[in-house]
This record gives sequence, C-alpha cells and structure tokens, in this order.
Amino acid sequence: MGKLIVIDGVDSSGKQTQTNLLFDRLKKDGKRIRKVSFPAYDSLSSALVKMYLSGEFGKNPDDVNAYTASAFYALDRFATFRTDWGRDYADGTIIIADRYVTSNMIHQAGKIGNADEREKCLDWIYDFEYIKCGLPVPDETFFLDMPMEYAVSLMSERMNKIDGSSEKDIHESDMEYLRKSYDSAVFVADKYMWKHIACVENGRIRTPEEIHEEIYKAVKEKIGD
Repeated sequence: MGKLIVIDGVDSSGKQTQTNLLFDRLKKDGKRIRKVSFPAYDSLSSALVKMYLSGEFGKNPDDVNAYTASAFYALDRFATFRTDWGRDYADGTIIIADRYVTSNMIHQAGKIGNADEREKCLDWIYDFEYIKCGLPVPDETFFLDMPMEYAVSLMSERMNKIDGSSEKDIHESDMEYLRKSYDSAVFVADKYMWKHIACVENGRIRTPEEIHEEIYKAVKEKIGD
C-alpha cells in the first residue's frame, strides 16, 4: 500500500496551494506520487454535491442535514477510489488529497450544535467512510488553521470552483455557517490529533512557502527518504 497524506481546513485556507506545492516537491524528490481533490468536480460522482452546493436542495446549508450531505461527499470519494486512484494507492503510490473524509467531519458535523450529537455524527462519518465504504485512513492529516476573519477576506478574491463564476456557493455565502465550520475544524483537528499548521502568526498571514516548508518537513519524517 501507498501513503495517504491529507491537507484540509476551512474554505480559503490554502489547501489547493499547499497540495500543489507538496506534490511538486515530492515529485522532484523522485517519489511516486499523485494528487486528488474532493469533491471530484470533473467526475459524474460529484453530481449530488454540485446540486447541494448550488442550492438545489435549499439555499441554507442546514436545509440538508449533516448525515445526508455527508453521504453526498462520501459516495463521491468511494466512486473515485474504486474507479481511479485506489489502484495507484494499492500499488504503493503516495496520494496527496486536497480535502477528504476530514472535510465531512469539519463541515457537516459542524452543523450540529449539541456536543453529544456532534460526537455521534463524527463516529457515523468515520464508520460510514472508512469502514462501510472501505476508504483508506490517512497516514497524516494537516489542518491548515486559517482563522475565519482572514479566510473570509481571501474568499472574496476567488472564483466559484464549480462553474468559475464570482457567485459564492451556499457554504461560502453563509457567515454563520463559516464560523461554525471553523470552530468545528479546531475541535475535530484536536480530537483526531491532526497536525496543526498555523496559517497566521502575529496578525500576519504566513507565506505559502513558509507553510509548505513546515508541511514538507513533517511529511519527510512520516515517509522517510
């Protein structure tokens, strides 16, 4: 089996940038490697996710409960794993994932205010994706901790990942949802002992290169030379 490295965090925390930097660095090191991103917007498997994010099931994220929305994302991952990247993983390739099961834990469990019910949801997500769907458990997960006020500012400058427009999806346009997601991310990262990467220090957003060096060093310790 290969290794699975996950980079996750709230919206606009730099996940895609850090995935690309790590991929390029490890490829230069001669590692057998590939990157994947979720949702897999170029695949038919993401159809329900696109409908959800576009507001076809309701304009508020809470119009679709955490379990149902989690299933949309989980089955997208299952489909791509079984038809695509799972073969490379089985052959020993290092997989770097821009978001993963971890995003369901951050975003969907974050919809649940009651602590006990949130724990039940997290257990359900873990069981459904890793046990029932048979998706591999990450060898390392990096949590890009970008506080909400900084993430919102960065988000205003980027395009919609589904259609390339300037219109925000139902997650990005809901400030209360984004706040809950950040609080949930911090909680879940601590609960599952993800590697914490501070994106802001002394009121300054760290450069992508600074963050990358910290991630790269940790990955090298995990996978060896």
